[in-house]
Amino acid sequence: MPDTKTDTTTADATATPPAPPAPGHLPLAVFKELEIVRDPKNLFHQTIEQVLIAAELVGLAHHQQLMLAQPKNEIMVHFPVLMDDGHHDLFKGYRVQHNNVLGPYKGGIRYHPHVSLDHIKALAVLMTMKCSLVRIPFGGAKGGVKCNPRELSTDELMRLTRRFCSAISNQIGPDYDIPAPDVGTNAQIMAWFADTYAQMTPEHNRADTQRVVTGKPVEMGGSVGRNKATGQGLVYVLQEMLDELEIDLGSMKFSLIGFGNVGGWTARLLGELGASLVAVLDHTGAIHNEKGIDPEALSEHTAKTGGVDGFAESQAVEENEFYGIPVDVFIPAALEQMITPQKAKLIEAKVVVEGANAPTTPEGDAVLRQRGIEILPAILCNAGGVTVSYFEWVQNKSSVYWPADEVDRRLKRHMVLAARRVKLARIKYECDMRTASYGAALEQIGKVYDLSGVFP
Repeated sequence: MPDTKTDTTTADATATPPAPPAPGHLPLAVFKELEIVRDPKNLFHQTIEQVLIAAELVGLAHHQQLMLAQPKNEIMVHFPVLMDDGHHDLFKGYRVQHNNVLGPYKGGIRYHPHVSLDHIKALAVLMTMKCSLVRIPFGGAKGGVKCNPRELSTDELMRLTRRFCSAISNQIGPDYDIPAPDVGTNAQIMAWFADTYAQMTPEHNRADTQRVVTGKPVEMGGSVGRNKATGQGLVYVLQEMLDELEIDLGSMKFSLIGFGNVGGWTARLLGELGASLVAVLDHTGAIHNEKGIDPEALSEHTAKTGGVDGFAESQAVEENEFYGIPVDVFIPAALEQMITPQKAKLIEAKVVVEGANAPTTPEGDAVLRQRGIEILPAILCNAGGVTVSYFEWVQNKSSVYWPADEVDRRLKRHMVLAARRVKLARIKYECDMRTASYGAALEQIGKVYDLSGVFP
């Protein structure tokens, strides 16, 4: 295993960067060739446009750009679920498999009322980029069911999960496409998913079926450290990046959007390093305490109440006031597209660290950069989750269990090296961090495409 200090990237920080493409010109040419009618509000179109701009910078071949601009497979299913009152509801589910040139498809499953095909397509693209950036041998996929899990009982969630797994069971597999938890899903749902897949597999072939999903309970083959993995990976990135941004982690003030798995763990882990959480916004409201909010106490409160609203050791604030609270680091760790231009104008921070997938709109991104606020992009900052999912998959495949310190050591190595790739790509291509992160990911994908060619 290469040493962290010597294994960086093929990006040459002294290389002369090519001239950047005309804004929007090259992505629009690919859109036209693929007959995609560009919608600036469409998350999939936004994501592909950002990828294509970076692809041109790194010199990715045109046919490779075309292949990355559309998923390989788009699966849509409809399935009935028995509800507790005896009637059946019909649900819609998706599984999008974007690209598998680097390895089996990998990506989470979300349960949310706003799940749609283009939304899932965008998240699948981001998974392809994320896996490549941290150099794990997976491609990108994403899945989801359009529903509100908060309105479903435990039994209804179980039946929905089992029916969805049954509906897509022929399109997934432990060496083909490996789902994981995402927004609205958790380890329990992965346990139901894995059990359903096993029951649909002939008994003499069931020994290896637990690898069909990651993010499982430890008792069912999950990895220690998976619950905190996304937050832990984000912290490792901050430790690598903040010195250059002249921010001392031990005295840093930060605010969070979202206090679920990612936000909660990020707050606790940063708190252990001396950083101070001063404000949080979630679906129930916003809170502020300039002297600091105890992440452990807030976690206990949200577990009981379902949100941050009403936390005794804080003051309630309006949403716009929350965005304007001065901090060193602002961390959106909830849903996509929350940092609009209007919100970006309010943020008072040195750095925005994207804990959620695509939390910043392109227009919001532009406002932040114009204001001199650095952005650490999601495909770098939240890649810890899929990295430890890969570790879980490897442990299942090898029939071994790694202790927590081994998981953390391996995760830190992957995240630190990914951060260094982004820093070097930024120098090489003279671009912002987001474009650099895509560029560092696309370098790897392009090399594999060049080596493998296109069949036949």
